[in-house]
Amino acid sequence: MPRGGTTTPEPPLLSGTPADDPSDDRSDTPSKVPADLDRLLRPLFRASGPGGGVAVAVIRGDERTVACRGHADRAGEHPLRADTRFELGSVTKTFTGLLLAEMAARGEVRYDDPIDRYLPAGAVPGYPYERPITLLHLATHTSGLPRLPVGLLPAAAPRWFTRPYATYGPTHLLRALPRTAVRGTPGTQVRYSSLGCGLLGLLLANAAGQRYDDLLAARVCGPLGLVDTSCGPGREDVDGYRRGRWVPSFRLPALPGAAALRSTADDMLRYLQAHLLLDAVPLPERTDAAALRTALGEVRRPRAGRLREGGTRICLGWKHRPLGAGPADGGDGELLFHTGSTRGFRTFAGFSPRAQVGLAVLAGTRSLRGRAVLQSAFETLRRLAAEPSARPA
Repeated sequence: MPRGGTTTPEPPLLSGTPADDPSDDRSDTPSKVPADLDRLLRPLFRASGPGGGVAVAVIRGDERTVACRGHADRAGEHPLRADTRFELGSVTKTFTGLLLAEMAARGEVRYDDPIDRYLPAGAVPGYPYERPITLLHLATHTSGLPRLPVGLLPAAAPRWFTRPYATYGPTHLLRALPRTAVRGTPGTQVRYSSLGCGLLGLLLANAAGQRYDDLLAARVCGPLGLVDTSCGPGREDVDGYRRGRWVPSFRLPALPGAAALRSTADDMLRYLQAHLLLDAVPLPERTDAAALRTALGEVRRPRAGRLREGGTRICLGWKHRPLGAGPADGGDGELLFHTGSTRGFRTFAGFSPRAQVGLAVLAGTRSLRGRAVLQSAFETLRRLAAEPSARPA
């Protein structure tokens, strides 16, 4: 694959096809990426730029592929593998939305529960309207809360080039909430809020009496076989870079439900597979399988956002966009997706239930091409969903 018009060949893609059963061992044995998929992925790998490590997971019907290029470290001593961990950034929000749907399916919480039910007295944001903020408002970015907590950026400034948010914990957040102004009436307008989704993770943890990471492991990651997905450091994490400089791993103790997860291409493939197959998801008998399957269906449903054709709507964590109206665009399908960004990484996850395709892209950002990677990832998913072979008969 030529890069940037040169004749220097790109490093080969390494791929593996994990078994459908999450209990099976992972395999990193290199195999050839199908030729048509290789051509489809070329623009995506070019967009990552030279020296940027990228891991891609692809689902096309019954086909499963994980392709990796680059290294996990700057020295180039550790090639990326299907089980190398990346920071997910805001793709974490889709996990938090799924956790809400799972707990609602069990009857442990309700979507219309007011947030003050799960907050200490005196820690509720102030707003001049009678309508309360609910858990659903937090999940759909319709709470009216600002994008980030009050006081977060000033607290982060002294550590901006190390771990700027690492010392901002739940106690700081609870103190800031009463000073947080709410814009408009909750439930009436979409305003993207990492604070809102991160607060949702904290409230669900309070409702269950567990830490967010432990709750997610018990209710989502464990049952789906996501063995390398968590908020903490793992056995082999990718080094992150920003403008050529190494940056420490991302920490956000106050709002783990917004952007704190790390995962692998293998795990993200299984995660997307669960959203596509629903009834076929193999779940341990010890879990409430019915609740999780119900939740996987619930997170697909658009609940807020633009009603006009082609507009982006908001599901529980996922963004929803029509695939296209014409035959060349795959008919009346839909794409569900989310992007993520931390100081050293860019991530993308998306799928099309109708076309039965899914794509996850995990990229280290040594260059300044982070946005190009995300745009290319969305276009790659759109092309996957529009392939004639992806359309149902």
